[in-house]
Amino acid sequence: MRPARPLALLVLLALSALLAACSGSHSPRAWATAVCTTLEPWRSEIGSLTTRTQQQMESATTPGQAKENLMRLFGGAEAASERARAGVAKAGVPDVENGQEIADGFAGSLAATRDAYARAKTGIEALQTAPAETFYQKVTEVVGRLQTDYQASSLDTSKLNSVELKAAFDEVPECR
Repeated sequence: MRPARPLALLVLLALSALLAACSGSHSPRAWATAVCTTLEPWRSEIGSLTTRTQQQMESATTPGQAKENLMRLFGGAEAASERARAGVAKAGVPDVENGQEIADGFAGSLAATRDAYARAKTGIEALQTAPAETFYQKVTEVVGRLQTDYQASSLDTSKLNSVELKAAFDEVPECR
């Protein structure tokens, strides 16, 4: 009869390797690369949606068309922000002091941005398009609220004092 110790040791080693792989802790460079790779398409999509909406708004002749364009903009920005939040969450935790707090801050900022766009979309969706003057006044209010919410969602980087991450964000080509 063979002793069970070698088998138990192999199972323990395999379990340890699996747990280490799932820990979600990544070097500062790897984390910065993952975050920047996730954020670049988000920035591009938000920019593209905004440009397209501005062009459509210039040619829009009715409040109904304006409403449709704004809902498409805010819905697209909400979806893009959620994809970016999920990508940042998938990046795990940077292996730096306060890494979990930093990762949570990035994901939380994107979640708040997503929610700001969702509120704007819901606000526009609820508007009556007639009379036109009232509609456009209410659009201005919704957009003003979005700007306030958006500013409140921004990440306070003054609390993220990781020299390693700052260097990684400066050095990684994906972040330039």
